[in-house]
Amino acid sequence: MSDETPSRRAAAAFAQTSTTAATPVAFGDLVALLERVFLRHGTSERVAAILAENCASCERDGSTSHGVFRIPGYVGSLKSGWVDGRAEPTVEEAGPAFLRVDAANGFAQPAFLAARDRLVGMARASGVAVMAIRNSHHFSSLWPDVEPFAREGLVALSFVNSFACVVPPGGRSAVYGTNPMAFATPVAGGDPMVFDQAASSMANGDVRIAAREGHSIPPGSGVDRDGKPTTDPKAVLDGGALLPFGGQSGVHKGGSIAFMIEVLAAALTGGKFSREVDWSAHPGAETPCTGQLFIVIDPERGGTGAFADRVAGLIGDVKEAGQDRMPGERRYARRARSLRDGIPLDPARLAELRALAGDS
Repeated sequence: MSDETPSRRAAAAFAQTSTTAATPVAFGDLVALLERVFLRHGTSERVAAILAENCASCERDGSTSHGVFRIPGYVGSLKSGWVDGRAEPTVEEAGPAFLRVDAANGFAQPAFLAARDRLVGMARASGVAVMAIRNSHHFSSLWPDVEPFAREGLVALSFVNSFACVVPPGGRSAVYGTNPMAFATPVAGGDPMVFDQAASSMANGDVRIAAREGHSIPPGSGVDRDGKPTTDPKAVLDGGALLPFGGQSGVHKGGSIAFMIEVLAAALTGGKFSREVDWSAHPGAETPCTGQLFIVIDPERGGTGAFADRVAGLIGDVKEAGQDRMPGERRYARRARSLRDGIPLDPARLAELRALAGDS
């Protein structure tokens, strides 16, 4: 589960360290600020609104490696011409329960939202529906994409590949991206259970945070440019690579999942494989242009009649067995705190955002 890994705990510690004297910012105010950043750097109003809410939601919920930390990367990609901030996606019906979306070299979330309602309708009508997005830039967490489906009573999965930064088991060069996957299910009497986890040992954003803050990464997370194990995040970023998750004895399991996600998010959608992403002609670009797959299921078609209650019962069994919290629970707690007290932002980071927005 993404919010239980050592890298997530490390990222949370970094955020706490850097926001000791933080400035609390209301969620709506942060959305408005980020919207001004995106508009100033070339997106359409629709794209700006979607990306701003997505990024602010990540920061609000404590997903700091995918929150405002990513804004310079968004801006760099826009300024370099690598991504089209005004792209108009094309939606095609490939069958009664299969949608194809061409993001037209734009961001993934606007492309996804252009077809989302049709996807839900297909899932209600057929019991299951698939959406294959290609030529899309996904630079955020996946849980904001799938959580809303579960709040509508649907089960949802999503898969996205990235740029090559993960070596296959026993490999000497990066082939896979961090290749996250997300799952969301309704739970009777509570918030959806949502997990969002990479197929790599840790998220690339967490490695970058560790490098910025001067922290090491956990042993078994990555290798340097010579293929030797390292705990130095800068060595991973400077010609090295991450490892698939699973540790020394289970790294093949992570590698198999990374391979599966390349197939689902790239081969099936028509997007680029992680190793095909090449932004060398666009200095400053950071957003990977690949593909994304959604699978949405109507659990009522399972015929159990009490799906969400059964899931709630399973969660009860898991906690009774000793697991202290389920994936997503920490995000929900952080969300409630942020909405009550404001989102804590480092003053220097807030000043940077205001400068990018042209407010200063």
